[in-house]
Amino acid sequence: MPTVPSDRPQGESDHHLVQRCLQGDTRCFQQLYGRHQQRVRSILYQLCDASALDDLVQEVFLRAWRGLPKFRQTAQFSTWLYRIAWNVASDQRKAAAQGRSRLQVISSQTQAQHDDPGVMHLHYEDLVKRGLTSLSFDHRTILVLHDLEEVPQKDIAEMLEIPVGTVKSRLFHARAAMRQFLQKEGVQL
Repeated sequence: MPTVPSDRPQGESDHHLVQRCLQGDTRCFQQLYGRHQQRVRSILYQLCDASALDDLVQEVFLRAWRGLPKFRQTAQFSTWLYRIAWNVASDQRKAAAQGRSRLQVISSQTQAQHDDPGVMHLHYEDLVKRGLTSLSFDHRTILVLHDLEEVPQKDIAEMLEIPVGTVKSRLFHARAAMRQFLQKEGVQL
């Protein structure tokens, strides 16, 4: 059976890539980016305004690059990175709350009302997005990370620096609120 050379980049663990980044190998950070950017993008898409998505993804990886020397080697890189994504989403949410104009709210409501009802997938996607938006940021975060991104509860607890019991409680309440929203919109569950 042939062996894979140990210097082959695709098979390297996140931990090893981080070590090489800290030694100045920037190509390794590009590999970490390639490995994790889709999941970071997905998390941010569910938590933030989609129009700023590319900038937010770049901000997450910029913060990760700058913070790499402070990264605790005992933690999982992905958990640490998703925590940064959550912080970026949180910062963006606060900025949006301060700067949201009435015009933006009206235009987004108008767009939602003009969706083509014949395209059920888009309608469902819109319903889920609106349902997520109706949740508190804490509940939305837990629901997105656990149910949509399939991050384990213990990792979410570590990422958000809260007890696992709090994750479970928020998940329960978030699911109940989402179920209630979807039923109110006429979705049979």
